[in-house]
Amino acid sequence: MNFAAPYFLFGTLLAGFVGLLLVLGGLAANRRVARFGDPVRMRALFTADPAKRRAWKGVLLVLACALTFIAAARPQYGKGTRLIPATNVDVVIVLDYSKSMYARDVEPSRIFRAKVEVARLIKELDGARFAAVAFAGEPMSFPLTADGGAIAQFLRQLDPNDMPVGGTAIARALDQARDLLRRDPKSSEHRRIMLLVTDGEDLEGDPVAVAQAIGGEGTTIHVVQIGGRTPERIPEIGANGEITGWRADKRGKPLTTALTTEGERQLGAIALATPGGQIVRSDKGTTGIDKIATELKRQMKTEYGERVETVFADIYYYPLGLAILLLIAEVFLTDAPLRTFIKKSPPLSMRSLSLDAIRTVPQRGPIVPSAPPPPVPPRTAPPEPEVKRAPA
Repeated sequence: MNFAAPYFLFGTLLAGFVGLLLVLGGLAANRRVARFGDPVRMRALFTADPAKRRAWKGVLLVLACALTFIAAARPQYGKGTRLIPATNVDVVIVLDYSKSMYARDVEPSRIFRAKVEVARLIKELDGARFAAVAFAGEPMSFPLTADGGAIAQFLRQLDPNDMPVGGTAIARALDQARDLLRRDPKSSEHRRIMLLVTDGEDLEGDPVAVAQAIGGEGTTIHVVQIGGRTPERIPEIGANGEITGWRADKRGKPLTTALTTEGERQLGAIALATPGGQIVRSDKGTTGIDKIATELKRQMKTEYGERVETVFADIYYYPLGLAILLLIAEVFLTDAPLRTFIKKSPPLSMRSLSLDAIRTVPQRGPIVPSAPPPPVPPRTAPPEPEVKRAPA
């Protein structure tokens, strides 16, 4: 048994305090009865003794109060394990969208394969936060988010033809990725990683100097180098995604992409300028992103905080339900038994006697009303006697 919020158990002391108040109230009631008169004679005047019922009501109330606080402490029972992914890792995907990424030395194309493997990397690094920078001559960015699917969708819907400025400005892209990490308030407390996926050297700026500044802040840059020194023709891709021809210069000579010795040295220096940075060169038919994904997944398990956690099942609803039932029982338990008013019928012997008395009553004829008495004449006063007077 485990409690997720054990400090609520101190609330059971309140239940004990409620019980103490109820006991003190009962003792005070007995003292008041004793002051009024003899307790024995006083109780004889009561229709019912509520002491036992009130005691049970108090017990139910105290138990319900204690169970409520136990439920608030979230009791947990049972044991299991689950994998808690590392959530303190921020990864910025810096993906090259120059026209040379249309080359098909990696099937079906460099850019298509890179987007698929980046989406797989995002799915495998469960728990990490991601940001994205799509770049050619100018970078386009997506801020840090825990929604890896949004990052994968952002990169999937773009193509090299969508980039407003052509070229391969690695220095600008790395600086943009650095700005994304700076603007996020939580990133300073997290492990920060940049994954640069490109097929060429920087045509402007100094990406190595930018990488050194980024490494000084504790951020690691892994470089995935797509393509090699073998020249590869660059197809012309239409709006429907189909090949419409091959790119050529003004003289009609086919344009090819190949990584020079200087460019390869530059990409290696970018990775080595940061702590723990690695460079992976693509083999024939692969990009090498899967190797970086495997390494990052291993580091998240061993170094970046992925762990196995013991979990318990919440069973707070059991004491909470019992508390509710006790409160309902306390409401319906009255201080005195309920009175029942039943109209008692007379005994059977009395009913038979009444019937016999009715049968023995003599029968009488119908009652005929008599004539009204004659009216009584009004009484008049007798006449006064006549008084004769003597002559004078």
